[in-house]
Amino acid sequence: MVKLSRSKLYLALILTLAVVLFGTIGYRFISDYSWIDALYMTIITMATVGFKEVQPLDDTAKIFTVFLIIVSVFILGFAISVLTEYVLGRNSLQLLKKKRVKNKINNLSNHVIVCGFGRNGMQAAERLKAYKQPFVVIERQRDIIERYEEEIFFVEGDANEDEVLEEAGIYDAKYLIVALPDDAANLFVVLSARQLNETLFIISRASLVTSQKKLLLAGANKVIMPDKIGGDHMASLVVMPDLITFMDKLSTEGEHTTNLEEVSIEDFADQIECNSLRDLDLRKKTGCTIIGYIAPDGNYIINPEADMALEPKSKVIVLGRPEQIRKLNEMFHIDLS
Repeated sequence: MVKLSRSKLYLALILTLAVVLFGTIGYRFISDYSWIDALYMTIITMATVGFKEVQPLDDTAKIFTVFLIIVSVFILGFAISVLTEYVLGRNSLQLLKKKRVKNKINNLSNHVIVCGFGRNGMQAAERLKAYKQPFVVIERQRDIIERYEEEIFFVEGDANEDEVLEEAGIYDAKYLIVALPDDAANLFVVLSARQLNETLFIISRASLVTSQKKLLLAGANKVIMPDKIGGDHMASLVVMPDLITFMDKLSTEGEHTTNLEEVSIEDFADQIECNSLRDLDLRKKTGCTIIGYIAPDGNYIINPEADMALEPKSKVIVLGRPEQIRKLNEMFHIDLS
């Protein structure tokens, strides 16, 4: 629809310029006007403003003027209608897009809200998309939204405003990633979000060490300092390069999945008896190795014993090649979406 209106807009512009050129040449040679006078006569004739002609017209020039007026009325009428259609069409399309996105956001639950689509927000969105996690991005810069709106659900506005957070589905969301470049703005968003949803898991970005404690007090569950992580990572590459490179390989996205997977015990319990890690026997069945256990109270155990008893609502962390992870998910019907 927009493409069709745009082609009609170009046609109207070409026809209008053609009439101007036709009138200017006509007056130049029929009435022997200068090029400026000929252009002036053409414009006032097309616009029908009623200004006096440059010099008296003979019969041939009058007939030409009548013809030019008739043609101009039709061409300008067409151009105005096309321009109106184009403007209204774009506005209507934008309204329809916003309404469709709003309806989709309203149907989301347990989704992730990302505040800010800068460097960190963009990286978070890319990883969430790779993991097929539903998410909404709050961004106030219109040019950024227009660039990525075909791929991502956006809510245009300031994340500091409660109305914008509500529009993003703050009451039904499960996670909030606050990735604004300013620590003060992040602090305000965390405070607002915690008041609106007490069960929300909030992850906030921080630039200064002094901001970390304030963000935690304001209600953030986790505070990430990208600059500190980057510095630690670079230093670790000097001290133990092979180990860090190996860890990077584990965290890198494969073609369809990753090398690490976090699986709830409930995903196994419905299909096999799993009182201990030995009962799962994932190494033999899928090739994956259990390298970690997360107890219901959040306690992490690295390289757990095979006889460790499994508790309800606990999780295991498995390591494997992409094809082994896929086999695990298919065997136990684990839905990652």
